[in-house]
Amino acid sequence: MTRVAIGADHAGFPLKAHLVPFLRAAGHDVVDLGTHSTEPVDYPPICAAVGRLVRDGDAELGIVIGGSGQGEQLAANKVRGVRAALCNDLYTARMARQHNDANVLSIRGRVVGFGLAEEIVTLFLGTAFEGGRHARRVAMLAELEAEF
Repeated sequence: MTRVAIGADHAGFPLKAHLVPFLRAAGHDVVDLGTHSTEPVDYPPICAAVGRLVRDGDAELGIVIGGSGQGEQLAANKVRGVRAALCNDLYTARMARQHNDANVLSIRGRVVGFGLAEEIVTLFLGTAFEGGRHARRVAMLAELEAEF
């Protein structure tokens, strides 16, 4: 069982509303940080909250969802220690975990259908970081982050 923090803006809400019970049915412990409707909201505080839970160890992985997923990925990546990856297909979800040790998944709620989203999330949560030469690169990312 993985503890997963999840958050979305209004455009990502329908996909989040679908994924929360899907994740729970798969045995994951889900922390739902909102939003809880399609009423317009600003995504940066929600995505930062997901990132903080992951950074602080209160969630193993995070998921952020928006219309395009771009802003959500950017907002989550502002939290030191977060490596958020925009993954809208199985290949990028696998590579984000295997090679980049991504700890937050960003998905396009207006582009990715429920079935594909389930597959992406399942693959992301179930894929381990390979380490090796990739660990050196992830450490370089942390060094870059520490400069600022």
